[in-house]
Amino acid sequence: MFRKFRILILLLVLATVGLGAWRSNSRLTAWEHTIHVAIYPIAADDSPATASYVRSLGKDSFEDIGEWMQAETKRQGLAILQPVAINVAPPLSEPPPLAPPQASAFDAMLWSLKLRWWASQHDAIAGPKPHVRLFVLFHDPERTDRVPHSTGLTKGQLGLIHAFASRKQRRQNSVVIAHEMLHTFGATDKYDLATLQPIYPQGYAEPQREPRLPQDLAEIMGGRRPVDERTAEIPFNLAETLIGPETAREIGMLRSAAKNGQN
Repeated sequence: MFRKFRILILLLVLATVGLGAWRSNSRLTAWEHTIHVAIYPIAADDSPATASYVRSLGKDSFEDIGEWMQAETKRQGLAILQPVAINVAPPLSEPPPLAPPQASAFDAMLWSLKLRWWASQHDAIAGPKPHVRLFVLFHDPERTDRVPHSTGLTKGQLGLIHAFASRKQRRQNSVVIAHEMLHTFGATDKYDLATLQPIYPQGYAEPQREPRLPQDLAEIMGGRRPVDERTAEIPFNLAETLIGPETAREIGMLRSAAKNGQN
């Protein structure tokens, strides 16, 4: 009986949060005003190299994301001058709650609520109030060659992202951050979770290309650039990616572009 009561309370909370998230997402995907994105750097380990890297981060460390979004909105036919403005907070010392491995649906919902509560207590930043909050955990590549899976939540416009504390991998980090940022706008993954291969056609940057393979670019939510039927490469930087038609539709770009064309 107590468990059923807990589930009922959780469902009511989720419904309330979901309504607020829908309203927030509608504002984001109108593409009428600048979206303020806050990045909160966090050292994911006790490596001195990681701590030094995290302390060195500023707005210029992520300027390629804003420039890429500006180029993509222009390519989609939107006239907004600055679609995304990125601000960077001082490093956080307290890590966020991490998703439990092999979580049940109930555990995943509970973790989502815990993460959003934690984020609300650790989102102080100078400047405009952010519409999207991205908490980026940096790992020393000398200690680990593989980071945990990143998550972007539409509900709450919140991202929990794992990246490498390396200047050499900064541009690849930006690809991951942009991918998760678009999740907070409502974009879905367009790759096979088992093989990591982009799904045709929605996960291809140029699905009508002849010959189809290899592709020159990666669709940002497809995650990789298809080379052949079994191989796909991680893009080196955002210049090697684009927002495909399906992703543009999901995040409101096509709808907004059509509306602008009617004005």
